[in-house]
Amino acid sequence: MPDTQALVNDFLNKLKKRKIEGSQATAKQTAELLRSVISQTRVPYTNQAGALIDSVKAVGERLIAANPVELAVGNIVRRVLHIIREEDLSLTNAAMAGLNLSAVSDDEDDADQADHPVLSAAAVAAASRSTLRPPSLQTLLEDVPEATAVPHTTSSGGDSEGKSKSADKSSRSKKLKHDVIEAVNELIQDISTCHEQIAEQAVEHIHQNEVILTLGSSRTVLEFLCAAKEKKRSFRVFVAEGAPRYQGHLLAKELVTRGLQTTLITDSAVFAMISRVNMVIVGAHAVMANGGVIAPIGLNMVALAAQKHAVPFVVLAGSHKLCPLYPHNPEVLLNELRSPSELLDFGEFSDCLDFGSGDGAPLLHVVNPTFDYVPPKLVSLFITDT
Repeated sequence: MPDTQALVNDFLNKLKKRKIEGSQATAKQTAELLRSVISQTRVPYTNQAGALIDSVKAVGERLIAANPVELAVGNIVRRVLHIIREEDLSLTNAAMAGLNLSAVSDDEDDADQADHPVLSAAAVAAASRSTLRPPSLQTLLEDVPEATAVPHTTSSGGDSEGKSKSADKSSRSKKLKHDVIEAVNELIQDISTCHEQIAEQAVEHIHQNEVILTLGSSRTVLEFLCAAKEKKRSFRVFVAEGAPRYQGHLLAKELVTRGLQTTLITDSAVFAMISRVNMVIVGAHAVMANGGVIAPIGLNMVALAAQKHAVPFVVLAGSHKLCPLYPHNPEVLLNELRSPSELLDFGEFSDCLDFGSGDGAPLLHVVNPTFDYVPPKLVSLFITDT
């Protein structure tokens, strides 16, 4: 089995060099890495959940720092932390249920009672508080009190009792890791199938003879539109090309390959064409806690055009893109600049880019942001996989 540290370092390099394309791929690989971290973490006899949480937090902080603009990494780290706490609470509640059963049973002997773990008052109180308070995105990173075990002694069999206790603790440790890994596997499966789950809802939103507008390229949007086509819906798609990367060209080609009527337009033509559109359907990079959307560059312009002409603006986003942070949080990086080479040819503009002024400043500055921020008031509907 590969060394965990080597896996972490390799993934960190990919994040720093932006070698992973797309939030879904990033989220899936993050979950798989954290699964490996959990699998190879040695947990103590007491506070097993705390040891797993510390390991995941240590790795998660490094991953988030490697690419702060990829919010899916932090989202998955929070989901895994919540899974650990949830599975630990489930085991604690099961132990409490066994303790209650043993308390009301009159014919159970002392040897059988030794098989039931005895929990401290702090553990019982912590479990009760966690049960009464439902989990939320804002409380995933909150610390919960640690459950500690109280020694349970019997009148005889000290050596065998110690071995039994050790076996019980080891069994519970393995049970916790097994349950957490199984839950993370389910999370990975949900991430892998999020496009299909969102696409299943397409027939409820796209109707006959409608005109749909989108911008750039999104696999979620592609599968959504194709799912409506498979349900015998007849409609036309306007695709804005998504300069300067022109990802809309790829989407238009794929839509035509799958038999959809497609019209490719320039980004600057959105306002001119929006009056003919029935609905705007776009993907998202991340959905913030206030309902704002971090989306590919140019989508704020599309959202403003849709609002001006009272056209519904629909955002498709998997649950791994739902972020519990607000845009004004200091740890949130909303944008990053891409290479100026996507906008112009350095050969043709070399004389403008040279340091020709006396103060050493270049004559031409090129700014190429990656994302737009769409405020929540411009979004009509979110469609997700949950």
